[in-house]
Amino acid sequence: MDEKKLSMSILLAAMSLNIAAQGVFAPKANEPLVTELTALQTPTKGLVGRHIAMWQSHGRYYENKLDRWEWQRARLMMTVEDLYTQSYVLPFLVPMLENAGANVLLPRERDWNTEEIVVDNDGAFGNRSSQYIERVGAQAWITGEGNGFAQTQDVYVDMQNPFTAGTFRCASSIKKGNESTVRWVPAVKNGGRYAVYVSYHTLPQSTSSAIYTVKHQGGVSRFSVNQQMGGGTWIYLGTFSFEKNASGSQYVELTNATGSKGEIVTADAVKFGGGMGNIGRPDASGYPRFTEAARYWLQWAGAPDSVYTPSKGTNDYADDYKCRGLWVNWLASGSEVNPQEVGLNIPVDLSFAFHSDAGTTLNDSIIGTLGIYMTDCYDGVFANGASRQLCKELTDSIQNSILHDIRLQFEPNWTSRGSRDESYFEARVPRVPTMLLELLSHQNFADMRYGLDPRFRFAVSRAIYKGMLRFLSRQRGQKFEVQPLPIEHFAAHLNEKKEVELTWSPVLDSLEESARPDRYIVYKRIGEGEFDKGTIVKKPRYTTRIPSDVVCSFKVVAYNKGGKSFPSETLAVGISSKNPIKKALIVNGFNRISAPADFVAPGDGSCKMAGFLDDVDHGVPYLQDISYIGKMKNFDRMQPWLDDDSGGYGDSYGDQETKVIAGNTFDYPSMHGVAILKAGYSFESCSRKAFTKVEDGVSFVDVILGKQCQTKMGRGGLKPLEFKAFDDNMQQMLTEYAHQGVNIMVTGAYVGTDIWNNPLAVTSKKDQDFATGVLRYKWRNSRAAITGRVKGVRSPLDLKIGEVNYWNQLNEKSYVVESPDGIEPADSASFTVMRYPESNLSAGVAYSGHDYKTFIMGVPFESIIDSIQRESLMDAVIRFFEKE
Repeated sequence: MDEKKLSMSILLAAMSLNIAAQGVFAPKANEPLVTELTALQTPTKGLVGRHIAMWQSHGRYYENKLDRWEWQRARLMMTVEDLYTQSYVLPFLVPMLENAGANVLLPRERDWNTEEIVVDNDGAFGNRSSQYIERVGAQAWITGEGNGFAQTQDVYVDMQNPFTAGTFRCASSIKKGNESTVRWVPAVKNGGRYAVYVSYHTLPQSTSSAIYTVKHQGGVSRFSVNQQMGGGTWIYLGTFSFEKNASGSQYVELTNATGSKGEIVTADAVKFGGGMGNIGRPDASGYPRFTEAARYWLQWAGAPDSVYTPSKGTNDYADDYKCRGLWVNWLASGSEVNPQEVGLNIPVDLSFAFHSDAGTTLNDSIIGTLGIYMTDCYDGVFANGASRQLCKELTDSIQNSILHDIRLQFEPNWTSRGSRDESYFEARVPRVPTMLLELLSHQNFADMRYGLDPRFRFAVSRAIYKGMLRFLSRQRGQKFEVQPLPIEHFAAHLNEKKEVELTWSPVLDSLEESARPDRYIVYKRIGEGEFDKGTIVKKPRYTTRIPSDVVCSFKVVAYNKGGKSFPSETLAVGISSKNPIKKALIVNGFNRISAPADFVAPGDGSCKMAGFLDDVDHGVPYLQDISYIGKMKNFDRMQPWLDDDSGGYGDSYGDQETKVIAGNTFDYPSMHGVAILKAGYSFESCSRKAFTKVEDGVSFVDVILGKQCQTKMGRGGLKPLEFKAFDDNMQQMLTEYAHQGVNIMVTGAYVGTDIWNNPLAVTSKKDQDFATGVLRYKWRNSRAAITGRVKGVRSPLDLKIGEVNYWNQLNEKSYVVESPDGIEPADSASFTVMRYPESNLSAGVAYSGHDYKTFIMGVPFESIIDSIQRESLMDAVIRFFEKE
């Protein structure tokens, strides 16, 4: 028998064995589920090899009694618990754990992209342009004995499992040589970021190192997937940018070259994006899948109906809170964690339930944090013999971490509701160490003044990550390091050789001594492409060359043995071949993230009013907000909750609950830079904190202020106001540039309000003198317009842009400018150059002095919707600056 026939015989025998064994073997414990092979560094003192199962409370579900889809909690405080807990878990906590090296498993869709593309060997249902391609090398691909994924319909009903409707493919592995591959090519109709999931079949001889390559807009990422575990469900690899209509240049590819001979590699479907809900009860929800309850994702992900619907379709509410714990056991069964039962063989280290349900108070008291665990079940031990007291240790570790960090950073009197050893289903059923967290009360105004703030969400998520890290490290007697905080004082300057010099400073964590970076990763983006895979540097500086006439952008991540930080803001640089001598300096002065405006107004005893004023200031989300549902409409604290359709105090509209709301992307120098470069100027950029000295050769300074204004945290106790538009350093630097004869451009929604009319801040004559004496404008109105229109008027600046639209409604592309400032000339040498058509109030002011000139606009430049209008405006401002 030749080698090829022998390998085929081994393969067929292995599949026959699988039919009998059905996954009762335990996988190799030293191989994690997914390992990124192209990662620049491995966090050796982080969470590599750890598998964490977690979920973000509830989700939209079908209420059988009312025959309708609804939320499991009331719409309160501009959110609903079903979405609110996601605003911690998905943007913050999951990335922190993954940055530390962990494999994080979720029973709900993690991708809020509503597009979904499934490519499968059984055909692409409703997506004929996508391609499944096999290449046969030394070993053939054959159809396996058993079930695989196939999408056969638009909507699935109870007991229909897409992972039993199709087939899968498999081949014997080779060490090296003539490899066989499978390629999944998605037909991307809308460019953007897509989560990538793979699926496969687990067999007794499955390889522990199936190599997948993802070719995406930013380059190539390679992963090793342990196919001895996780077969028959969606396994997440990462989230990547894919271009529209990129044809075969973007794909996922699997090879049978594993580095070992005689193993089995299996291939099934690949899923790109999150998509819309497709589980019918009997109709689908009509909502994005990420908003739905775990019960529906688990059906789409191949879980047995005994896991996702223990009620057998009669009670979706109970199914949802029960299925999460049952899902953990399905994941872990067959592994060293629980070897006696049949499941996916994934050795789950811990599970974590994130909730925020705790009632209300009628005053400003904080309800605070509660931890729940369960020890008195399963005879007090786990299947591997470990004590269930580990649940208490896990809860104490996370609970103490949260309380410590909140009290030191935000609220010294943050309430602890203690921890309870109680029989909650989600705490009792998982056969791994488990904590159920009630972080705060999403029904309570005092809690939510913090809870709607992205700074609080980041800090709490970091505290949870640290609590998990400490717990898992103690269990194995390992030393750990906490991943660093993002860098600051970031600057990107051009030197005499026309090279880009990047400099920055690390941020030391006062709460964690080990969180010190020992190296950095610098990422580069050319034009409108995607960031590359990064370059490692040991010191906080980096020099590189860039091409001319294209905007080049950079961001930096700090790194240590515990993992990598969140990325820095993005700075940009451009070299103009038309006129390389003339150079602009862009200052990214917009670093604000915050909760919406709020108020407390004591009543006459029968009515006390308080709440969030979304129309005044929506606040600024971090990157994007996936938890906002609509404006608050009931401000009367005395109004009780009656039911979820009549929520009483805090009741909110739901018109935005399917939308992703854009926030501060920290990526605006590139937008300004495109317009500056097209006007024939080179440019460099720096962060607000790096704007500390006058640079030679600068023709004008462009200050980005966005929605920068003084903002409190929570009730405004421990932390001082942050995000002042013109702090002392900004005033000093702009004054020095003006004295040097350098022209100044400033745009922002609160350029007047933050100095003259911010209700949170004390007005200062010094600040006002700076505005009138240096920038040459003064405040007139804090809410000057609401229709999103501004127009140029006759003036020496000669703006020929007509009417311009800016983002004045919540959307997924740009932060909202609810109502920008009305500003006026400060003296006879300055003049109005723009007005709001609806009110004729002055929107922009220019100053034409003998020594320098200014252009100040109450509408942020980057909020102008049309790029051609932005470029026309920038060109006009530069020509005005150039006039003698």
